[in-house]
Amino acid sequence: MKNLKLITALCLLAIFSFTSCQDEIDNENGDNPNTNTANSQTASNLERASAYDGSFDDFLDGVSCSSIILPVTATVNGTQVSIISQSDYQQVIDILAQFNNDNDTVVLQFPFAVTLSNYTEVVIASQSDYDEIMNVCETLEDTGEDAISCIDFNFPITILTYSLDFEQTGSVVVETEQQLYTYINSMGDDQLFSVNYPITATVEGDTSQTISINSDAQLQAEISDCLGIESIEEQAQNDADEVEMILVDGVFEVQSIIEAGVDTAVDFAEFTIDFANDLSVVAQNVVNTTIQDVQGTYEVTSQTEVYVNLTFSNNTTFNILNQNWVVTNYSSTSISLQSTTNAALTLVLTQI
Repeated sequence: MKNLKLITALCLLAIFSFTSCQDEIDNENGDNPNTNTANSQTASNLERASAYDGSFDDFLDGVSCSSIILPVTATVNGTQVSIISQSDYQQVIDILAQFNNDNDTVVLQFPFAVTLSNYTEVVIASQSDYDEIMNVCETLEDTGEDAISCIDFNFPITILTYSLDFEQTGSVVVETEQQLYTYINSMGDDQLFSVNYPITATVEGDTSQTISINSDAQLQAEISDCLGIESIEEQAQNDADEVEMILVDGVFEVQSIIEAGVDTAVDFAEFTIDFANDLSVVAQNVVNTTIQDVQGTYEVTSQTEVYVNLTFSNNTTFNILNQNWVVTNYSSTSISLQSTTNAALTLVLTQI
């Protein structure tokens, strides 16, 4: 494993050199649009899509540009957890999920090792070391040069090489993401290349699908599309967090529940609905206190939209609320929902 300060410097150098080394070779590509330089958009797409994706353990380290090499010891919301293998991740997730309005904390025990986006492994000896990693990652994200995780190439891929006068000089077969990353990252300014299309890739969007890519332009379009969906998903996750906080922080009543144009909110007029931070929910009759509380659970999730799943038990009146609802609108005092299985069924909850 290598020295952190050296790796950090090299990573920063790679960032700035990749974006600033535009030269006259780029302007010559019009004679052969399938031939690319190290500074071309295609090179950037290939490099980012083949970079090491460390986002799978973000719940643990909060850094998408690197992942922690196990084992590691962490204190999660005050509880010490030894994480020996990925199966131990669930312990951390369970602790973090106990309450949904607390300030989660994960304190990692130094030293530990990480794998960076360029596949290099380094030892992190202190918080200042880790701050350097996070700063580099933030720079990559801000400049749009972090790993692209929404597209996975199927290998092998053949790269054709060219001289500066556009004569083919050979070919290179790459078998893995790491090989592709290393090849593109080490390419010099005096080298030209093209991808031997078609290639296939798995693209994550609304659904996961395997597609055939036949040109640089299509590769760019597919990446732009899936990054756009990723951005929507990130916004939906932020909205879900807000909706969850609004639910936990207030006590609600059913303002309206309309099915096929008929509003039956009167059935719930005597009840308040209180969402707890442990994902339980209780409906209490505030007019007739002899009526038993209606117990239930809820969950707020997101994809490209925000969903609230409600489940009440042992009360036929509340059965109609047992739906997976999509949030159609929300404010600090009101949440509007629509059933995902019956578009004619809508629900509006308002804070008391």
